[in-house]
Amino acid sequence: MKKINLSLVLFLLIAFSVSDFAQFNRSTAKVGTTVAQFLKIGAGARAIGMGGAYTAIANDIYGVYWNPAGVVNTPANGQAAFNHVNWLADISYDFAAASLNVEEVGTFFITMISLGVPEDKVRTEDYPEGDGRMWDAKSLAIGVGFARKLTDKFSVGIHLKYIREGVWNNSASGMAVDIGTFYVTPFNDLVIGASISNFGTKMQLDGRDILFNYDPNNDPNSGPNNVLSKFEMGKYDLPLTFRLGLAMDVYKDRYFRTTAALDATHPNDNTEYVNTGVEFAYDEMFMFRLGYKSLFLRDSEQGLTLGGGLKYQITDQFGLMLNYGWADYGRLKNVQFFDLGLMF
Repeated sequence: MKKINLSLVLFLLIAFSVSDFAQFNRSTAKVGTTVAQFLKIGAGARAIGMGGAYTAIANDIYGVYWNPAGVVNTPANGQAAFNHVNWLADISYDFAAASLNVEEVGTFFITMISLGVPEDKVRTEDYPEGDGRMWDAKSLAIGVGFARKLTDKFSVGIHLKYIREGVWNNSASGMAVDIGTFYVTPFNDLVIGASISNFGTKMQLDGRDILFNYDPNNDPNSGPNNVLSKFEMGKYDLPLTFRLGLAMDVYKDRYFRTTAALDATHPNDNTEYVNTGVEFAYDEMFMFRLGYKSLFLRDSEQGLTLGGGLKYQITDQFGLMLNYGWADYGRLKNVQFFDLGLMF
């Protein structure tokens, strides 16, 4: 019991220090200044149920999104998982990934994130109810990565991604990299995780919808009056995010485990904020999770999260993971996450 109390006190002291930093070191918000916002939604119902405080946990296939260094700590030889979300405004969001541990080498993984906006009518001033055409929007990120343990307590990981966004007949593409570290300290196995996500190129829209005919003389009877021209589109940064996370088993015995986690997040397009969460497990089979997302974030619509999960080992070589996550989005109601994972 004394060890449990010391662990809890240590975790809370560090957590309060991080939250004080987020509360008093608030920079100017830059909301709406980056592209590829779908990269910020998150992955995995387990992580969502814990409020997105996952940088120092990240010990399953969904960890490749939050901290690519954590996936090397998965107990199985490999994992594959799929996460589907009916996002806000009937937008669909999917995440899929698979990993393979190669003994004495490391863990290789592949990922896919997609977001789709359903078709809608093209509306103009002349045709407010639609001109007969339809438009849609799609976003896609495909990645490969590798994680390796440098010691039994310290691991690193890297995740390379190709990103593409399309709106009707226009599209933009870019490249990005995620880098993470994962360290198990000697202080009651307190875990410190850190990651940088979406460090990469700027993106610029291009396509036939930005073409137009131009009369340089503004006179149809003088010189060329039908010059094919193009609107100059701006180049925008990706949503670069730095995360620093802590996680600790504040209680653990033969059947029960309670894990607390906290993330301090610094994005390049908003103010700093803190995510926090807790997971209660029975026999490492049944899980209940509770969290709070975006503490101290200015004008945030996010807040309470919760979820549950089942992990079942069917055979010595094959297991199943089922997870559910629920997240409150204030005036935008709530979003539910479902995922299915395989261990082999």
